[in-house]
Amino acid sequence: MATEQKTTPAVTPARVDRGAVGTTGVASTVAAAGRTVIADGVVAKVAGIAAREVPGVYALGGGGARALGMIRDAINATDLTQGVKVEVGETQAAADLTIVVEYPAPIQEVAAGVRAAVAGAISRLVGLEVVEVNVEVNDVHLPGDDTDDDTEARVA
Repeated sequence: MATEQKTTPAVTPARVDRGAVGTTGVASTVAAAGRTVIADGVVAKVAGIAAREVPGVYALGGGGARALGMIRDAINATDLTQGVKVEVGETQAAADLTIVVEYPAPIQEVAAGVRAAVAGAISRLVGLEVVEVNVEVNDVHLPGDDTDDDTEARVA
């Protein structure tokens, strides 16, 4: 007599739980396994945009970076991370910004506004805890600094 052996197919675990699918085909729970990696450049760009939106901030970056930034602006390739350095961990971030304040804005108030805006934007948009935002005021921009082109030359 021959003996019959029953074989059961090997069951491989699925990456997606098919039991949680509702009638619409969309999972009923929003939580999904996986990992999100956010590049340092993304955090720096968020910080740069937030800092530029603060009243009293004329520009970001030191003298050389601003000169290079004007060239980039002329060819329509603005660097939104200019003057911003970030350190990003798995759950925390720190940012260092170099700014130029518009005269006569109160420097301490502008710096405090930059700190608040950058910390809020990184927390809200990136989801990281901000442990530190350091602001270095590199220069003060005077209203007449940009109008040198319109003045008449003293010599012909």
